[in-house]
Amino acid sequence: MKLVQQIVQENHDYILDLRRYFRMHPEIGGREYETQKKIISELQAIGLAPRIAGGTGVAVDIRGDFSGKTVGIRADIDALPIGDESDKSYQSVNAGLCHACGHDGHMAMLLGVAKTFVDLKGKFSGNVRLLFQPNEEQFPGGAVGLIADGALEGVTAIIGTHLWQPLPIGSVGISYGRLMASPNRFSITVRGQGGHGSMPHQTIDALATGLQIANALRTIVANHINALEPAVLSLGVFESGNAFNVIPDKALIQGTVRVFSPEVRDAIFNKIDSTCKGICLVTGASYTLDSTFGFPPVVNNLEIAKVVAQIGEVVLGIGGVKEVAPVMVGEDFSLYLEKVPGAFILLGAGNSEKATSYPHHHPKFDIDEGALDYGVAMMTLAALQLTAG
Repeated sequence: MKLVQQIVQENHDYILDLRRYFRMHPEIGGREYETQKKIISELQAIGLAPRIAGGTGVAVDIRGDFSGKTVGIRADIDALPIGDESDKSYQSVNAGLCHACGHDGHMAMLLGVAKTFVDLKGKFSGNVRLLFQPNEEQFPGGAVGLIADGALEGVTAIIGTHLWQPLPIGSVGISYGRLMASPNRFSITVRGQGGHGSMPHQTIDALATGLQIANALRTIVANHINALEPAVLSLGVFESGNAFNVIPDKALIQGTVRVFSPEVRDAIFNKIDSTCKGICLVTGASYTLDSTFGFPPVVNNLEIAKVVAQIGEVVLGIGGVKEVAPVMVGEDFSLYLEKVPGAFILLGAGNSEKATSYPHHHPKFDIDEGALDYGVAMMTLAALQLTAG
């Protein structure tokens, strides 16, 4: 274990430079062409034979000298369609795009894992498969394409790490079960009969109907879902009308539902539908409800989570490993967990003294880069233990 940590320390500048390169050159999901080229180039430069997978993704195997199991390690590679306001030397040069969720660090850490295993010169058991996954930020998630391209063939366990601003540097968050929710979308189009603002009695007001629906939707979780069952219904879009004196004939409402069970999801969506139906019956409007069910929740395997936690104590010390409550964020890492047992961990990257207190998906989001070495060491050591099995 000391050898791994020594190698990681020696590769510190390599990992740091990669993180800053990726921050400067973000690409949107499904179009990570230059990112893919860079990853392939770096892997080839250290003697590996990567292959294209999942469209703009990359997969590569690193085989040890001794028999053992195959363990997968995944990093996401896509950026977000927001501007970068970090004002750092590594600020994005691609206008309107930013690695505001830490995926730049995820790529750098996984390349650091690759270099660490190469520097171990094959003196380990089994096989490590590194998966650089595109398009995590959009439905249906880039994991679908990687899995279809054989990313999990022969894999007995999989791990992944997410840099996590809410946790302080020098800590790691572990869940021994539920970690992240299933994200789902809905879009409601309300249609009425427009008219002059002075004569509302001649209209069917889509805007007013939409407002009633929006207000009613916000009561569904509180009034109809068991308070002990995690669930969120949030509204993100309300659009209606474009003139002060015209009653509009259309309103659009869009939002998200986050849950941990399909039964709760179905109950909420059924209530959304019945709420729209009842209000439209009263007002005379009509509606259409379009639903998109996202990937399943992230639920860690208990035994693999324990292995990662033990490694965390080695790398960070006993006080650095924290059991965390589930969060309602979604992650398509869950699609791998449907196929093979694994664990997803949250690596502390927040540090108020280094201006890394901005939340994920904020244009000023940044990380304490000291977290990168911790992540590389943890993933490498966890993979070594899991491949030896």
